[in-house]
Amino acid sequence: MSWFSKGRTGVEKSDGKKVKFPEGMWIKCPGCSETVLSKEIEANLQVCPKCGYHYRISARKRLEALLDGGTWQEYDADITSVDFLEFKDAKSYQDRIDAALSKGGSKDAVICVEGTIEGLNVQVSCFDFSFMGGSMGSVVGEKITRSIERGLQKNQPVIIISASGGARMQESILSLMQMAKTSAALAKLKNAGIPFISLLTDPTTGGVTASFAMLGDVNIAEPKALIGFAGPRVIEQTIRQKLPEGFQRAEYLLDHGMVDAIIPRLEMRQKLASILKMLHHPAAA
Repeated sequence: MSWFSKGRTGVEKSDGKKVKFPEGMWIKCPGCSETVLSKEIEANLQVCPKCGYHYRISARKRLEALLDGGTWQEYDADITSVDFLEFKDAKSYQDRIDAALSKGGSKDAVICVEGTIEGLNVQVSCFDFSFMGGSMGSVVGEKITRSIERGLQKNQPVIIISASGGARMQESILSLMQMAKTSAALAKLKNAGIPFISLLTDPTTGGVTASFAMLGDVNIAEPKALIGFAGPRVIEQTIRQKLPEGFQRAEYLLDHGMVDAIIPRLEMRQKLASILKMLHHPAAA
């Protein structure tokens, strides 16, 4: 398959005639440089079947893969962000919100649901990176806090799946306040003895990393996920040193005790169920 390359629309046969194939039919994997059918990757939960490279996956597809029967009850789906500061950079915050909403997907950067994993009821908050880079504003903080409070009320474990560029700058200090708000809610959950599992995917950065994403009873990462606070270039300029190879990748964090496990996406559902069954005993609680 090496004669296929990105952007080509066909190949020439020996008689000089060109055989066309659909745009995007083949993908050159960044992990192994092999050319793979797009459908094979999609059927494999956006994981390369040759080398295991993890492509980014949509929030709803991830939820379908994790939850029993791919079904759930969604909460707070209609809450949307407001440009209360009338913030404007290259364009207004309201224009950015409208552009994100026009895609027709989620109405903000996190989806909060209740479902089951191998029969165990869970509250799951899953970031949608396609909505303003999964940035955390007041709506994200409110929805995650409500999800944690439902877990506390119903005695159900909480899972947060992070994929975020960090706190949303267009909401200034109010977005940073969500770090404290969500962390305080998790403290109540911990005091009640109800498990919280944090799943860090590519990328998890900024104020999300600096708050709830690293507060799990178990912190799990996907292979080679980018996880950090400031970007590596900013860090290098600050400390004036060259960073180690693989810095801020999941494997580096595992070696240095920042995450507890790296679990491939295809094994995630089964491993999550095992961890939850070990940590949570509803009848005893």
